[in-house]
Amino acid sequence: MKKFILFAYGIFLMNCILTAQSYDAGTVKLKIQNGIIEGLQDSQTGLQYFLGIPFAKPPVGELRWKAPQPCDNWKGVRETKKFGPTPMQTEVFGDMKFRSDTMSEDCLYLNVWSPTKKDKKGLPVLVYFYGGGFVAGDGSEYRYDGASMAQKGIVVLTVNYRLNIFGFFAHPELSAEASYKASGNYGYLDQNAALKWVHDNIAAFGGDPQRVTIAGESAGSISVSAQMASPLSKGLFSAAIGESGAAIKPTLSPVPLKKGEQEGIDFVKQVGKSSIAELRALSAEELLDVYAKTNRFGFPSVIDGYFFVNSLPETFMAGQQAQVPMLVGWNSAEIPGFAFTQGPYSEEQYLKKVKEAYPDDYDLVLQLYPYSSPGEIELSATALASDRFISFSTWKWFDLQRKYSKQPVYRYLFCRIRPPLVDNSLASGLAGGTVKKDEKSQTPGPIGAPHASEIEYCMGNLYLVDDYGWTADDFKVSETMENYFANFIKTGNPNSKGLVVWPAVKPEDENPPVMNIDVVPKVINATDDDRYRFLDKNYARP
Repeated sequence: MKKFILFAYGIFLMNCILTAQSYDAGTVKLKIQNGIIEGLQDSQTGLQYFLGIPFAKPPVGELRWKAPQPCDNWKGVRETKKFGPTPMQTEVFGDMKFRSDTMSEDCLYLNVWSPTKKDKKGLPVLVYFYGGGFVAGDGSEYRYDGASMAQKGIVVLTVNYRLNIFGFFAHPELSAEASYKASGNYGYLDQNAALKWVHDNIAAFGGDPQRVTIAGESAGSISVSAQMASPLSKGLFSAAIGESGAAIKPTLSPVPLKKGEQEGIDFVKQVGKSSIAELRALSAEELLDVYAKTNRFGFPSVIDGYFFVNSLPETFMAGQQAQVPMLVGWNSAEIPGFAFTQGPYSEEQYLKKVKEAYPDDYDLVLQLYPYSSPGEIELSATALASDRFISFSTWKWFDLQRKYSKQPVYRYLFCRIRPPLVDNSLASGLAGGTVKKDEKSQTPGPIGAPHASEIEYCMGNLYLVDDYGWTADDFKVSETMENYFANFIKTGNPNSKGLVVWPAVKPEDENPPVMNIDVVPKVINATDDDRYRFLDKNYARP
């Protein structure tokens, strides 16, 4: 029986791959605000694909480091049958697989997957922002593919936005140029422009502009939290999904504009230039090369008084965020424990690092992250590394929304550990894909679900990611998680008949309910929130 189930999944997998890659290529035309577009129609999946639709003018020349401008109209029919260019970036992670065939500064394109029903209208919409630390990523990645979710009656979009020096560079000269007297945050403004495009155009694809859910993982999740906080995006979406990340200290939170501008001043001096005009005169490739040679990991977003009026905690505590239903969570082992111990999982090394990081509170930290055995040290080091990396900021966002909003909030913990890689010469990368294994540095296997590993599960895309030896249990987890997400996108509530009931949290819950997503999903009361309450006080210190 087990062999039959695996065989059936194999046939399903092969069919999905074939249909996803061929699109059974019919064509379909649609009229949107800027003109007529022609995409692909797949009779086997019952879907339409419109890939590489421009949503803003190319941010090149004098438009480099400016807020996105409305797209020009075109005459005739514009083909939208392949992914637009990947945003300018270096190979930071090495484990991202793009389906775009070019990289360009001209990168502001989005992709739409929608059902083909002729009488379709009023369908729920999902807008997904990719991760990559705001220095890498692209909407063409396999794991973000919208076909599976679209087959559930949802119009799905992935959106490109500017990255690294192209997307977040602030400088006094640029602030002086802008009508709103600030600079930076261009990547966030690109996302906002895409949401405006969705509001104005999505009905042509059968979508309802009043039923838009924004979602993302890592930097994409941070983006969702940012769009919730920004006054510019209010009213452009009706629900939010966050997977591991929020723009809250210590995770890529915005800095004051003056600080961001000073980083820009320092960068210009560092690369031997004297003005923004000199940097604008460089080609995109030359600018990327100049930036790469500084070994910077991007530039911070800024509290500019325009996109961000205040920090996220200040905005949420004032109740000024988007008041929408939210589904949010993180993974059970976001990053390995040696990211904290920087050495072996020994008691000596663990105690040393805890005391270095928390000289005034190490006794309490050791109670919250105990160390009675080597196994417990590995668990605690992993928990502490993950919390400091991205879990705490996500928890804080969750905590703020449930306390300062009357909208329902649902919390999850993704627990499924991926199966082994098919190719044992590869290793899993931080961004979710694979990299060549370094034979010199053997690392222990994961003790939980690592960062970014949930993406292909929740989007129903295991069949497009062939790096891992997926099993029937993996497809079962994916079906469960995708159904929860699809229900939430449709109704603002993840629950439906046949699924384990997922309760919303209450503002006063000390140990709120958490949906543990695994082969057998189950709701437990949070057991680790004392860790986050401690970190909350610790990060609040000046």
